Amino acid sequence: MKKSNAGKHLTREERVIIETGIRNGSTKSAIADTLGKEKSTIGKEIKEHRKLRFRTTLLRPCANYSHCKFKRSCTANCSGFVEFRCSRRDRSPGACNGCRNYTHCRFDKYYYDANEAQREYEELRTESRLGINLTEEELKSISDTVVPLLKKGQSPYHVISNHPELKICEKTLYNYIDNHVFPLLPGPNVFQLRRKPGRKPSQKNKGKDAVLKKRQDKKFLQGRTYDDYLAFVEANPNVNVVQMDTVYNDETDGPFIQTFKFMKFNLFFALLHDEKTAAEMVKGVDCLESILGAELFRKYVAVILTDRGGEFAYADEIERQKDGVVRTRVFYCDPMSSCQKGSLENNHELLRYVCPKETDLRGLGLTSQDKLNLVLSHVNSQKTEKLEGKSPLTFTAFLSEELFQKLNAFGINLIRDDEVVLTPELLKDQK
Repeated sequence: MKKSNAGKHLTREERVIIETGIRNGSTKSAIADTLGKEKSTIGKEIKEHRKLRFRTTLLRPCANYSHCKFKRSCTANCSGFVEFRCSRRDRSPGACNGCRNYTHCRFDKYYYDANEAQREYEELRTESRLGINLTEEELKSISDTVVPLLKKGQSPYHVISNHPELKICEKTLYNYIDNHVFPLLPGPNVFQLRRKPGRKPSQKNKGKDAVLKKRQDKKFLQGRTYDDYLAFVEANPNVNVVQMDTVYNDETDGPFIQTFKFMKFNLFFALLHDEKTAAEMVKGVDCLESILGAELFRKYVAVILTDRGGEFAYADEIERQKDGVVRTRVFYCDPMSSCQKGSLENNHELLRYVCPKETDLRGLGLTSQDKLNLVLSHVNSQKTEKLEGKSPLTFTAFLSEELFQKLNAFGINLIRDDEVVLTPELLKDQK
């Protein structure tokens, strides 16, 4: 039986009722019946707009945590591991509002706020009308596949059926064609689309070229804002923090340098990449873990603070090993607030002494990780006033001989005082 209020957008008042229902422990079905909506609509609303208010500090969310017989030394193959599942949080109603165990629960806690949900809904509604939800790279990838096939006379349905990797539906492809998203494709009248849906194209955009405006998914920021970072550090004053960023001169061709600053040692580290993608940055963190080893990584890279660049959006993948065990915590600076990781920005200045802006870095000689390691060796061998006349590498060797040896094995070595070079000549001499 169709619900009386089905098919209509949720209002602010209805979202308040949802929040009240969650607080009272009502099921999704009960809330749906109250609002005359489908149960799935309520479930999607809560899941889409609930916010992570507390992130567990446990390495793995194990239901046996309180009575662990292995002294809570989590491993991927632990025989006592039972994944924690909360009937209230993970099933119905789907959030932790009003939970009696909220104050002493050690696991992730989600909260649904009606006003926040309404604000996000209004923002999404506005953004969805601003342009096509694609980047230039995504458009080119779709266009390279779709355009040749459409020119052969294949129907949009046939194209989409044979290329699920495009992750778009038939209706979306028709919309792209109507809005002239593909510049190399003739207009609909010339192409004579087969069995076009009985929906008239929007007259508002008739004759206009489509505007690309990729909508940013901000879910990775939940529980990871700069305020969350400050709260976490305050609660864990001895935690070791690493700041992370990306440096490059040519955004289209690279190379891209993923940079790290070990705050405890004032130590600068970096990895060379050919791409600036989220997947590539995760590989960089994986590489850093393999260099240090899992134990040292957890100890000295307990927290990563970075900016909100799209290349760092895979927060879950950065935080967890492939087996799901938590290895670090990721937090993000506020927008346009590079000063919040100013220590790393200062090291970028030293890096720029050797790799100046507006230069061809590959032409300069930065062609491999070994060359970058040479730069890192010289940067970290310069004595600083902050370390009372010691260099970061010397200071690291004093505080952690094991970490120092790991860096040496990777190719970052202490340079003699008079042989430190921080000019482009360092790389030019290595050609």
